Amino acid sequence: MEEDDVTIREQNFHSQVREYIICFLLFAVLYIVSYCIITRYKRKTDDQEDEDAVVNRISLYMCTFTLAMSGGAVLLLPFSIISNEILLSFPRNYYIQWLNGSLIHGLWNLVSLFSNLCLFVLMPFAYFFLESEGFAGSKKGIKSRVLETFVMLFLLGLLILGIVWVASALIDNDAASMESLYDLWEFYLPYLYSCISLMGGLLLLMCTPVGLSRMFTVMGQLLVKPTILEDLDDQIYCVTLQEEALQRRLNGSTSSHSRSHGNAHRLNKELDIVRDQRNKLERRKKASAWEKNLLYPIVMLILLTGTTISVLLVALNILYLLVDETAMPKGSTDRGLGNTSLSTFGVVQAVVEIVLMFYLMVSSVVGFYSLRVFEGLTPRKDDTTMTTIIGCCVSILVLSSALPVMSRTLGITRFDLLGDFGRFNWLGNFYIVLSYNLLFAVVTTLCLVRKFTSAIREELLKALGLDKLQLSNSPTDPESGKIAANGHQKTL
Repeated sequence: MEEDDVTIREQNFHSQVREYIICFLLFAVLYIVSYCIITRYKRKTDDQEDEDAVVNRISLYMCTFTLAMSGGAVLLLPFSIISNEILLSFPRNYYIQWLNGSLIHGLWNLVSLFSNLCLFVLMPFAYFFLESEGFAGSKKGIKSRVLETFVMLFLLGLLILGIVWVASALIDNDAASMESLYDLWEFYLPYLYSCISLMGGLLLLMCTPVGLSRMFTVMGQLLVKPTILEDLDDQIYCVTLQEEALQRRLNGSTSSHSRSHGNAHRLNKELDIVRDQRNKLERRKKASAWEKNLLYPIVMLILLTGTTISVLLVALNILYLLVDETAMPKGSTDRGLGNTSLSTFGVVQAVVEIVLMFYLMVSSVVGFYSLRVFEGLTPRKDDTTMTTIIGCCVSILVLSSALPVMSRTLGITRFDLLGDFGRFNWLGNFYIVLSYNLLFAVVTTLCLVRKFTSAIREELLKALGLDKLQLSNSPTDPESGKIAANGHQKTL
């Protein structure tokens, strides 16, 4: 009997060690990828080891950790779904025994814990640490900046706790709720994270429909569009004449002192735009036939199919919510994995669900940076400040943490939420969940209709040549516009 107990303890010990090693390896991969992404956009600074360089490096490590946690939150549901299907397909395979329910639950709990740590501790600390200079009268240095940062964090914590206390007291004023107001660990933190998750879900609801329609424009800029009823040589000739006219005006402004510096700066900006337009036209001219006539329609069809499937799944989920209460998103504490398949069509549907989740995440990020409110956070290669990087990491963390909840709420997948992700208070409110689904379906449909109607109108203007009239009548550059129009007439 004692030998059996020892054997069980040894198995538990080895299982725990194996899970820690797997979690560490997954985190190491995510951290390295996140570090490469941030250093690609971070503004290059001197290699001098001064106080600001040390502060920037510490903030960089915190941002990298936060971005790695964001990647982990995005991969939670796909990894869990594919693990469930693998265990169903190979239930007794020796080489996948490490893939079990304990590991999956551990990953969900770790991502939830460290996401809270990044959101409430590391990112505020990194921001205040960058902006700190030390208290007046104290000796300058790292220690004084750390002290000021901790004081600011303490005051921020008191402010947030006070806001949560007042909000919860106004919402629930019964006796049991009033007593729970003094329970920090069991009430404050879960309630606060539930509010943050709801804000993240609303942010996803605002960004994802915009991103789904914006994805067609982004892919259209990356790929070469088919040439239909267009004369590229004529357009290149017109743009070349416009570029030459701007170049002559710029040379005249630099040689003459009568021109202001602001006018020269405006001409330089217009010249860059015209050169970029010429490069795009030349790229379209040099592109192969299969790239113009085959690749672009296939990619557009894939995007349209993915968006249509997403909207249809949300519409079906609305019907399920109205007739079946089990369609409500809920958390699961069952550690069993690989018992039943949550996909009607097995592995094929699981793969489709995973692809749709990644597609929604990419669309939400594209939509986030497309909104005017968040345009200032758009990262630029080798020219992004640490403050902007902190804002980007916080935004992506909020979006990625809400992705599993949104995917389950919209009915993209039937996989139940694990860990703290399934304990949010608002997930049990039928009216919030139903309204969320209805808003997503309606707003996405309206964005797509508006996008395609405007795209068809632009293509008709191009096919009829009416877009050149707008170019020739441009108020910002009348001289070059006249030359371009004359050049177009000569070509015709």
